Amino acid sequence: VQLVESGGGLVQPGGSLRLSCAASGFARITNMGWYRQAPGKQRELVATINSDGSTNYADSGKGRFTISRDSAKNTVYLQMNSLKPEDTAVYYCRVVGPVLFTSTTEYWGQGTQVTVSS
Repeated sequence: VQLVESGGGLVQPGGSLRLSCAASGFARITNMGWYRQAPGKQRELVATINSDGSTNYADSGKGRFTISRDSAKNTVYLQMNSLKPEDTAVYYCRVVGPVLFTSTTEYWGQGTQVTVSS
């Protein structure tokens, strides 16, 4: 199993970033999502998307963030607009689905830093 994240970086308040996470090695993917962890805080939900396309957002990102997926590429995206300094965190991709020859179904990416600062 491999999760490859990209798209983090430094952006000014009000700016935009698009995160990507490409997953491989799964027999099937049921859920993909993004979580974040700021220094000194617990990891928290940002947004998730199911295989049927249904989505779930944390209140902090509603109206500003959009999660989407390309099922053919097993890739999930997070478009983040109107970024605020409080969005600064390490963003982690999470993918859930069966993998052959293992009972583990939940996998995390390595994380990508998002810093919102002027």
